Amino acid sequence: MKQHLVRGFRFGVTGVANTGIHALVAVLCLEGFFLGVPALVAGPVVANGVAFVVATAFSYVVNTLWSFSTEMNRRNFQRFIVVAAIGLFAAMALARLAELIGLPPLGGVVLVVCVMPFVNFGLHAFWTYR
Repeated sequence: MKQHLVRGFRFGVTGVANTGIHALVAVLCLEGFFLGVPALVAGPVVANGVAFVVATAFSYVVNTLWSFSTEMNRRNFQRFIVVAAIGLFAAMALARLAELIGLPPLGGVVLVVCVMPFVNFGLHAFWTYR
């Protein structure tokens, strides 16, 4: 039980850092300063796509080595990517559910933020790093 609490805490810290990295990279892309090339200004879709890739790579490395204290390998990398894809579609489904039940757009965001960390942690703890 203690191991899951420690992993959960580390997973949460990593998630907060990961969110910051995603936001920073997206803003840098939007403002045209990504990779130090001011001429590369991206729209919101491309900016968030680049930010998602960078943040997911960061998340894999830190969650593997620190949160779950294991080695990086092909098996857990592939599973991590599957969980990331599941998380993306689950977040979109939760946002749609919030819309269907009449919550305001911010309500959908709150629902996703409150539910998805637990879903992702569970999938990683009991499948990705098993």
